[in-house]
Amino acid sequence: MADKVKVRRRRGYTRVSGKHQITIPVDALAKAGIQVGDQLRVDVRGNEIVLAPETDVLERYSGIFDGVYPPGYLDELRDEWE
Repeated sequence: MADKVKVRRRRGYTRVSGKHQITIPVDALAKAGIQVGDQLRVDVRGNEIVLAPETDVLERYSGIFDGVYPPGYLDELRDEWE
């Protein structure tokens, strides 16, 4: 049985596997602020593939106005509509 030889790769480079998968270097992920579990959007610009963190607009902005109105104030305004 032949021993496996570990191939040394150049830092910052990767290759496409037979299953069309790639491994992104840890340094690149850290610089981009991408963490395990993040969803990424894939765009093609010319002959480049661009990965960007997916941002959900509702999740991003929901709750940012908590505490702007005193408790019960919005309920009072809604009651005026009736």
